[in-house]
Amino acid sequence: MKVLAAIGVLLFVSVPAHAQAQAQAPAAAPAQTAKPCEELKDEITKKLDAKGVKGYSLDIVAKDKDAEGKTVGTCDGGTKKIIYTKASAPAETPAKEPPKP
Repeated sequence: MKVLAAIGVLLFVSVPAHAQAQAQAPAAAPAQTAKPCEELKDEITKKLDAKGVKGYSLDIVAKDKDAEGKTVGTCDGGTKKIIYTKASAPAETPAKEPPKP
């Protein structure tokens, strides 16, 4: 009976110690590499072109800069971002009618 009680005490004490050790261990983060901005911009351009997207621009700006458009990626270790903006459609000019005789 004493052996069973001793095992129970050891289990009771070891579980919180194990949980505390896991809480102190840093979480394994996925490896993220700092991708160059031009390389990422080329990848995004290829994807958009493959989908048939027309009339857009991708601009590389500083991470903390306010820019008009949608952020579609970050690069250079998170120091810059790539902004997607849809180009406004050019105004269509009506076809000129030939002069009537």
